[in-house]
Amino acid sequence: MKISGFSARLVWGLVATWALMVGAHAAGGGITWDKAPNKTNDLAALQNGAKLFVNYCLNCHSAAFMRYNRLQDIGLTEQQIKENLLFTTAKVGDTMVSTINPREAKEWFGGNPPDLTVISRSRSAAGQGTGADYLYTYLRTYYPDDTKGTGWNNLAFPNVGMPHVLWQLQGSRQPVYETKEEHGHPVKIFKGWEQLTPGTMTPLQYDEAVGDLVSFLQWMGEPAQNTRTRIGVGVLLFLSVLTVFTWRLNAAYWKDIK
Repeated sequence: MKISGFSARLVWGLVATWALMVGAHAAGGGITWDKAPNKTNDLAALQNGAKLFVNYCLNCHSAAFMRYNRLQDIGLTEQQIKENLLFTTAKVGDTMVSTINPREAKEWFGGNPPDLTVISRSRSAAGQGTGADYLYTYLRTYYPDDTKGTGWNNLAFPNVGMPHVLWQLQGSRQPVYETKEEHGHPVKIFKGWEQLTPGTMTPLQYDEAVGDLVSFLQWMGEPAQNTRTRIGVGVLLFLSVLTVFTWRLNAAYWKDIK
């Protein structure tokens, strides 16, 4: 797995994700959340998600409850982590702490970007979906908006305060609306997207990449989840087999007793 080095795009990091936790109205952005792919058992997807996280998120956001060496759980060796995921003086046993200065972050953005360790577990809405669904929708619904200081807005989080840091991958596109009248008033209904400028990825590739990133954020929120699930299934199977043996043993013990 080859990861590109530090570049200018990291200056923004994923400051946008800061906005994920700032306003409760984000859950009510007026569009239906798309279903995020669940790739938490796909090691290749998780490794790609880790690459995207380090390249685009970690410059501004920390994952202070996750250590680099824990990434060995998704199939990376300690050497791969050192060569591909450590761009600072951090050691492989250190936690994934952002390099941004908290004082400068507050001055630039009005607040310190939040920790992302459990971001995928922090947001859900009845009738909408999970936190992963929100993140998957959010990272795919940016559009140019000249009225905003960053030049970007978002359908899942209207008036978002952060830029679209993945725009080089996705390109820029604008939402397409259909106007209908309801109760005598015109209402705009979202119909789809129009691509304005291409990105380095096709739309399908970008959706796959965002799915990998969101899956990594899901996994990072509870790394032991898949192991716990496997152990639970094994225990239930064992108890099922034990129940059959116990039932037959009980029948054999009492068969001659009237």
